[in-house]
Amino acid sequence: MNLKKDAGYKAAEYVKDGDILGLGTGSTTHYFIEKMGMRIKEEGINVMGIPTSFQSLLLAKQWNIPITSLEEHDIDLAVDGADEVDGDFNLIKGGGAAHTKEKIVDYSAKKFIVIVDESKCVDKLGAFPVPVEVIPEASRTVINALEDMGATCEIRMAERKDGPVITDNGNFVIDAKFDEIESPCHLEIDLNTIPGVVENGIFSQMVDKVIVGTSEGIKEL
Repeated sequence: MNLKKDAGYKAAEYVKDGDILGLGTGSTTHYFIEKMGMRIKEEGINVMGIPTSFQSLLLAKQWNIPITSLEEHDIDLAVDGADEVDGDFNLIKGGGAAHTKEKIVDYSAKKFIVIVDESKCVDKLGAFPVPVEVIPEASRTVINALEDMGATCEIRMAERKDGPVITDNGNFVIDAKFDEIESPCHLEIDLNTIPGVVENGIFSQMVDKVIVGTSEGIKEL
């Protein structure tokens, strides 16, 4: 069973002809974009996508999904994955280092659907580090501020490239591990008050629906 594929394909059923879509980033959202390309080809529906990363832009082009921007259109529906989802639909995102554009797109959508496999559902956020995108020159001072808040921090290093991960915006990502996150909403705000922080990976109080791929089938929350 491919639980990610099941969730991604299910989310595509909610897309209506004429929708402007926020196209999330990651392995689960890959299947949503794939299914939308299939629907365009097979059903002839007209939709447009606003990508959240170079990855989702390239996938959309591969599947012949027309591209637009927030400058030109409002978003009817955003579909995106998550690294953790708690019972109140708070998220940690940013495992793919695309959380800044994801947050801009997902927060602006009229409806936001999260697609995950069951391994991403947790009682409380915090097992996954909180990704924090930072201006490179501010890395040391931001790490000091995060450590004062109780986090253990690492600058995320690239694979198959020497040095740090560089985001699509040209910045570094600091992975901040908190022992426990009692109030995701407050932590999301507090992290963004640190000078040099561009955006953090906590997404609170914004999700309309969670589609979970499980070994027993799709669950919609």
